[in-house]
Amino acid sequence: DMAARGVDIENISHIFNYDLPQDPELYVHRVGRTGRAGKTGIAISLITHKEQWRLHRIEGFTKQKITQMPIPTIDNIEKHREDQLRKQITAGLESGNYQKELQLVTRLVEDGHNPLKIAAVALNLARGEEKNNPLTEISQTREERPQKVRYENQRSRKENGRDAGDAKCEKGMVRMTLSAGKSRGVRPADIVGMLSYHGNFPGSAIGNISIFDEHTFVDIPQRFVEQTLAKAGKIRISKNAVTLKRAVR
Repeated sequence: DMAARGVDIENISHIFNYDLPQDPELYVHRVGRTGRAGKTGIAISLITHKEQWRLHRIEGFTKQKITQMPIPTIDNIEKHREDQLRKQITAGLESGNYQKELQLVTRLVEDGHNPLKIAAVALNLARGEEKNNPLTEISQTREERPQKVRYENQRSRKENGRDAGDAKCEKGMVRMTLSAGKSRGVRPADIVGMLSYHGNFPGSAIGNISIFDEHTFVDIPQRFVEQTLAKAGKIRISKNAVTLKRAVR
């Protein structure tokens, strides 16, 4: 909640990155939407400590430092909401556009109700939407060492006497084959970034990756297979087109 930290975001466009892209060019293309037609905007990226390396790649590519900001507390947000409500009430009092409501309040006072309690009840009703969006404290993430993507190189291509392409996947996973390998400079990070982007699913869902000289095997969840294959024609690694299909057993 940037506004809770005093940033005026009412008159500017803003983009939230809930899953930071691994390709810096994709990040620039995405956040560039905030500045179209000469407008000003803010891009807010939500990342964990495990994704810091992605942030550093983007900073190196754009040659700009991305400002890190603390997560607002419940007190921060509640104070912001109250400040906004007080501003709205003050503006309403100055406008004088409340004659019908004043008549209702007058009748309530004549019925013996306390004016302050009437105002409190009215504010309670006005803030009803906030009750439908309860606040939950967000704990700070714990810094951990980034986990390495599980993959095998050509020296370990045999798995229980079988080629990695013949080995069984974990339950719920499907083995895919990519027409590029070590000879094309393929790295696990490239595979994860490319598939998660085109398949529109989190990179953390990808399973084993086995990179050989001319091809690569990668396991992805069954539920993402069709949507990933639908974009297979657009897949490129180092600007070179590659093919993706189910591995032949």
